[in-house]
Amino acid sequence: MAIGDQRDLELARRNLTTYFARVLPGASDIEVGDLSAPGMGFSNETLLVDLSYSRNGERRDERLVIRVKPHAQVFPEYDLRRQYDVMRMLEPTDVPVPHMRWFEDAADTLGASFYVMDRIDGVVPPDHPTYNVAGCCVDMTPASRRALCFDGIDKLARIHKLDWQQLGFDCLARPDLGATPLAQQLEYYRRYLEWGAEGRPQPTVEPALAWLLANQPADEPVGLCWGDSRIGNMIFDGDRCVAVLDWEMVTLGNPEQDLGWWLFLDWHHSAGIGVERLEGFPSREATIARYAERTGRPVRHLHYYEAFAALRFAVVMIRIATLTRAAGMFTPEGFETNNICTQGLARLLNLPPPS
Repeated sequence: MAIGDQRDLELARRNLTTYFARVLPGASDIEVGDLSAPGMGFSNETLLVDLSYSRNGERRDERLVIRVKPHAQVFPEYDLRRQYDVMRMLEPTDVPVPHMRWFEDAADTLGASFYVMDRIDGVVPPDHPTYNVAGCCVDMTPASRRALCFDGIDKLARIHKLDWQQLGFDCLARPDLGATPLAQQLEYYRRYLEWGAEGRPQPTVEPALAWLLANQPADEPVGLCWGDSRIGNMIFDGDRCVAVLDWEMVTLGNPEQDLGWWLFLDWHHSAGIGVERLEGFPSREATIARYAERTGRPVRHLHYYEAFAALRFAVVMIRIATLTRAAGMFTPEGFETNNICTQGLARLLNLPPPS
């Protein structure tokens, strides 16, 4: 579906009824109820569904989530199967992820490939408007906000302490793009920028990429990196993280890049948009200290990886600007080159302020 389209939920319900009859051998009286589309993002479409059926004389009710591959892609490559496989590979670990049910590559059910997973009860701190002004965190005590963020950091540390090779995550390596995981990612984002900008000059992002290429840290640890590490991609039960979601940016690399993304997004959702952080959210220094304590290793290249986070997000924003224009949606003048991400990037690398 294109951005701005509305899915025919009744058609989807009928098609899903047929689909579940196929993937649930022996099931009868299948009912797909309360099908809803809580919102379509640029990177994916999410459907919520209550499934009810009979099997072996027993009536079963299951609450499921369906993620559908988008047609209007933010990323030049969108491997939905990889996201499904990564979460399935994480299920036996101490990283909380939903139970993955099925992957469907054919497009005849929902118009694109999709996967189905169990729905986890809880709340997600919102992005729009930011969790600093709306949503579950506003109603929490300062102590609970602190506990929520620290538990998120603890789950991030669990990801980074996994034996990624033993678990089979070497499948994420891209030796065709470079000799090291960082070199591979920088080449990926260089190509992404070229694709997303479509030849338009990027006066902040281009010199920032040059700086990142010229200042790559050497002899780095390699681990599994979540990619989009932030509390807005976690489900919380109270102040405890019960699920880590959205693995579309998963990669191998120095795990510090996840901490850099976490801190940059925290700035983005507060000072970056001119909003005060809620009382109780841990400081930058406390967050770094908690991460170092939980991983058992020092943080050495955080400035580099915060700048890398800002560049990655800025490249994404360039593509989003193109998509919003193509969809006829309002796009502020100069948004592509002057936005919160490019402003943060200029601040981190002492570049001229974007205009």
